[in-house]
Amino acid sequence: MSIPTQMSLAGFIASDPDLRYTTAGAEHVRVRVGVEQWRKEVDGRLTKLDPTFHDMVAFKSTARETYARFRKGDSFVASGYVHEYEVERDGRSVIKEEFVARKIGHNANKTAYKVQRRRRLVPTAPPASQPMQPPDPAIGF
Repeated sequence: MSIPTQMSLAGFIASDPDLRYTTAGAEHVRVRVGVEQWRKEVDGRLTKLDPTFHDMVAFKSTARETYARFRKGDSFVASGYVHEYEVERDGRSVIKEEFVARKIGHNANKTAYKVQRRRRLVPTAPPASQPMQPPDPAIGF
């Protein structure tokens, strides 16, 4: 069985997230994001270029969490897909694109944070037939 994968986008939040509701009451958030660009020089050094800017949207619980947890300037990593659509501009059809985030989190390489886990309920006494196992350690990447 193959590993299920999705596209990813890493960047920074360039505008405050804008939370809106559809006529059916479903949440969606729209935000402008920036992506840092670098060029490798002949001597091996990296030169930082101007960032590119793109539209990102999210729906339902991802929209709620994006609006609640992200602010302008935050670094993020999101998985999802690119959605292309057509708009009329000055009587001409123009193709636009946006990144649709299915999952999003702060970029651990650029963000200091603390993980808060739910407490596990520990039984007062293990069942007589089974010895108590130590809890699994937290594993990062």
